[in-house]
Amino acid sequence: MPVSSLPSPYGIGTLGAQARKFADFLAAGGQSCWQVLPLGPTSYGDSPYQSFSSFAGNPYFIDLDLLAEEGLLEPGEYQDLNWGGDPERVDYGLMYVTRYPVLRKACGRLLAQERPDFAVFCQEQGEWLEDYAFFMALKGKYGGIPWHQWPEGMRLRRKEAMDRAGKELAEDIAFWKAVQYLFFRQWQELKGYINQKGISVLGDLPIYVALDSADVWANRPLFQLDEDGLPTEVAGCPPDAFTADGQLWGNPLFDWERMKEDGYAWWLQRISFQFQLYDTLRIDHFRGFDSYYAIPYGDKTARNGRWKPGPGIAFFKTVNKALGKKDIIAEDLGFLTPSVHKLLKDSGYPGMRVLEFAFGSRDVESDYLPHRYPAHCVVYAGTHDNDTIQGWMASASKKEVSYAKAYLRLSKREGYHWGMMRSAWASPADLAIMQFQDLLGLGGQARMNTPSTLGNNWQWRALPGTYDEKLSKHLRREMEVYQRLPHPPKTKRK
Repeated sequence: MPVSSLPSPYGIGTLGAQARKFADFLAAGGQSCWQVLPLGPTSYGDSPYQSFSSFAGNPYFIDLDLLAEEGLLEPGEYQDLNWGGDPERVDYGLMYVTRYPVLRKACGRLLAQERPDFAVFCQEQGEWLEDYAFFMALKGKYGGIPWHQWPEGMRLRRKEAMDRAGKELAEDIAFWKAVQYLFFRQWQELKGYINQKGISVLGDLPIYVALDSADVWANRPLFQLDEDGLPTEVAGCPPDAFTADGQLWGNPLFDWERMKEDGYAWWLQRISFQFQLYDTLRIDHFRGFDSYYAIPYGDKTARNGRWKPGPGIAFFKTVNKALGKKDIIAEDLGFLTPSVHKLLKDSGYPGMRVLEFAFGSRDVESDYLPHRYPAHCVVYAGTHDNDTIQGWMASASKKEVSYAKAYLRLSKREGYHWGMMRSAWASPADLAIMQFQDLLGLGGQARMNTPSTLGNNWQWRALPGTYDEKLSKHLRREMEVYQRLPHPPKTKRK
């Protein structure tokens, strides 16, 4: 359940009361894990996988009612504003126009109080916060254009130009720091509540970062860029049976050899920071650490890309040595070579299985069929990049649907979604994760994302009251049947 998809009267899900109600629902339903999408600030296209920062939190998720409770806002300053007319969709354009003026009022009051804990936050998070706040202030100054189109002094971070801009934009820089302080304080309080319920939080780490991000602007030597700050090649996926032109993501590629020189210090900082936010981390596009697809910058499709070697197992050995063994899940979907399989095995991380991928052929036994799962894996009916179960049943080929109905013994009367989810719960997989839309039995209109498309993505929201006692009881019964109830939290004896 993405945070953005939670119900809220203010246009988008937040870290407030409804998030706590959802945690209560999960606990009552016998769940042990809540997976969220990346929490970073979204940029053009609204994707949480294309963020202005690998470290910052999304300002839209800050709960305004909580700010009012501590006196940073007056109810009349936000409750009567236009937050959109469709409670089942996020209007990101409206969010951009409406949210920030409200947050500026709250942050103005926060900064006027000169709170010691704010100063501590800025000091502790300074390694990324200074660059991010400066980056966002400059984006405001230059009308939102990408950093590689800024004047040379700012684009290349010349000291004299930076010093001059720092003084000019001091108020804006302080605002962006205050926004992050509010986000992280609310997130840590929410995560504490979730953990107290015996539920772990599973986060998602995109392998790549956006070109127009504080990450790239502040760390240009770590990426494959030319002297003007433009990529020489960009990330994507090659053509396959589903996409004739492949997928052109457009992210800048890492200079893995340069990163290796300082022991992957930027990556260690990034992963370490993620474990301040989450209990478990799913690393997106895991195969990119074995080899990655590089597409010439400026190409309109991914057809002309080529495979280049990634850092391999040496990278993960470095991570383990520096940070200790972490609870990581590898997103190992797509076409996998023997070397990718070996990397996954050598890393020791569980991979993923997706039920909607299982029924393409009866001629070859698919590793996505539940009877072939190892225990050491995580099963999904579908991820945020897939259709809902009901949507898949309506749009997949007749051959696939027929095989799924026969294999899973699906019943339209019961609901195809319950039959497919039950096969995941009955499987040997150590962890089974469902989209909340599938618990509700929603169709394709509730799909979160269709890869390689723009518009109508990342918008779906749950209506108030959808995670109710009836649904939690049903869910808990399924957990009891398949012996998936979590162990109660350990308590010390007096």
